[in-house]
Amino acid sequence: MIIDKNTLLFGSFSKKAGSVGCKLFNTSFQFHNINAIYKSFSVENIDQAITSAKCLRFSGFGVSMPFKTEIIKYIDNIDENVKKTNSCNTVINKNNILYGYNTDYMAVKEFLIEFKHNTEKKFYILGNGSYSKTVQICCQELGIDYTLITRNNWDYIKKIKNSTIFNCTPVENVFCCDIETNRFIDCINTTKTGYILAKKQAVIQYKLYTNKTFPLI
Repeated sequence: MIIDKNTLLFGSFSKKAGSVGCKLFNTSFQFHNINAIYKSFSVENIDQAITSAKCLRFSGFGVSMPFKTEIIKYIDNIDENVKKTNSCNTVINKNNILYGYNTDYMAVKEFLIEFKHNTEKKFYILGNGSYSKTVQICCQELGIDYTLITRNNWDYIKKIKNSTIFNCTPVENVFCCDIETNRFIDCINTTKTGYILAKKQAVIQYKLYTNKTFPLI
C-alpha cells in the first residue's frame, strides 16, 4: 500500500503493542479496497500519543491498558457506554474533535450472552482495572452474580473449583487452580477466548472507523 496524503491512518495505543489489530484491520481495509493503514504503538504517555495522532491526522485509534480511563479527560465527546463504565477503548477523530466509545462493553456483553453461563456455577472476575469494571457492569446487567479477585485476595484463586473465571488482568498463565472443573475466559488476545473478544470488539470498531461491515466474521 502506498501511503500518501489521502491515506487514512488508524492505530492503537497501549503499554505494550500487539499485532492482532494490525492483522485484522489491514486485511479488512484491503478487502474493501480502502486506502488506509493500521499500526499499533507502545506508548508511555497517552496525552502525548493523542497529540501525535492529531498532528498526523489519524482518523481513529484504539486504546488499551492502562489508558482506558485516563484518556477520557482528553476526549471531547463520549458515548453512554463510556459514561457508564468510565472506560474508553475507541476514539474517532473528526476535524480534531475526539469522540470516545467503549466497544469492549458491547463485545463483552455479546460474548457473555453467547457463553450461557451456568448460574449454578460461581463466577469470578480477576482484576479491578477498567476492563474488569466493564465486565462487572455487563454481569450486573445480565444478572450474573460474581466475586471479585484482586491482589488483596489473589491467593484465593487456588481454592476455586467448579466455577467460571474471567481474567481481566494482563497476567498470563494465571490459572493455578483446578483446570478440570473450572471454565476460563481470558481477555488476553493471544488466548482463544481473548482472540474471540478482540475480534468481536474489532467488528464494532471497524464499523465506527469505516461505516462498513467487518469482512472477517
